[in-house]
Amino acid sequence: MIRRRNFMLASGALASLALNPRSVFSQEQETIFKDTLSQRVAEIIEEYSAQGIHRTGTTVDNQSGQWLADRIAELGVKPELERFEFERVQPMNNSLTIGDQTFEGVPAYDCTYTDANGITGRVGALGSDAEIGILQVRPFGSAPEVRKLYAAREKGLHKAFIAVTTPELPAGGVAPLNAEDFNRPFGPPVLQVASDSWDALQRAAQNRVPVKLTVHCERVTSEAMNVAARIEGRDSSLPPLVIMTPRSGWWRNASERGGGIACFLEMMRAIKQAEPARDVFFTANTGHELGHVGLDRYLQRNHALIKDARLWVHLGANFAAAHGSSVRLQYSDRALQDLTQEHLDRADIKAAAETPIGQRPLGEARNIFDGDGRYISVLGGNGLFHHPQDTWPEAVNLDEISKWTQVFAGLGVALSR
Repeated sequence: MIRRRNFMLASGALASLALNPRSVFSQEQETIFKDTLSQRVAEIIEEYSAQGIHRTGTTVDNQSGQWLADRIAELGVKPELERFEFERVQPMNNSLTIGDQTFEGVPAYDCTYTDANGITGRVGALGSDAEIGILQVRPFGSAPEVRKLYAAREKGLHKAFIAVTTPELPAGGVAPLNAEDFNRPFGPPVLQVASDSWDALQRAAQNRVPVKLTVHCERVTSEAMNVAARIEGRDSSLPPLVIMTPRSGWWRNASERGGGIACFLEMMRAIKQAEPARDVFFTANTGHELGHVGLDRYLQRNHALIKDARLWVHLGANFAAAHGSSVRLQYSDRALQDLTQEHLDRADIKAAAETPIGQRPLGEARNIFDGDGRYISVLGGNGLFHHPQDTWPEAVNLDEISKWTQVFAGLGVALSR
């Protein structure tokens, strides 16, 4: 438990650091500030990871939204739960049977499905004469094999497809692809299975042994929600600042999503303490893994905000990752790049990569780019990307996410002036 004196020192240090990153604290203040920030970040990520599987519109997702709203209220900011009707995919039986072996899988969330009886057929490489096409896939939308799979689905080259998680991810876990066409399902059924099925599939292909594939799902009407908040500035006529982070995903997502949520709350804390000049809007959106459907809903309600905002800060995926981390920064223009670099230099932290200015960015920043808005975005690579082993504490680099959170808390205050 943090002593009250220490808590007050830490809170004051956070506001002072955000307002003037060059200010010098006593050694005691600096230590307390760093320790308490890390404690808060750890607590948020731990709680988020422990909640369960965060798929959009599920009970866990909606309970997590209420949890986040409660956390926002604890900061003295009024949260808003923006609920909307949502047609959720409900998996029934999604499995692959080869002889006496059965492999459980995850359906693609943007394809058509089999009935409860499934289909039986031979397996083979894409473009072969087999009824079911197979390939190994990394869970990155930009991976060449993903583009190859999408093209095969569009052409209907096979009656069904099996996407096998590549072996660089831990065995026994499925790393699903995001369903970019969730609202426009297309192509034959697709089952995603773990890497430990690959050898059996290869033997079945070589021996022309039929397999049974079941991709049985239903779409059910449910409710999903975004979590929003607003901190009023001294002059609401100034263009507002918008801070956004996704809050849903395929599994527990400790390092994929937890870091962004912790940073989101710390930015809110720092900006409120600093009493901003302009209004600051916060939005934590569900639907990340389904083509950003939650952010799309938010932008439908606030479309003019894309251009009217001073800029958007996107707290994206994986910048809390302990395995295979490679933090990437993205900017709409050179002025925002220079400002961010000042804060990075003061914290003595560097990104591994930057998306070239003018190139369509990754993650939710692409929605702002497409609407011709301004943005700063942080995200990264992850050796456990979309994998069920992305859990607290093993998947999280607490020291690094604390540093990045400190940088963005200060940056948020500077931008809200």
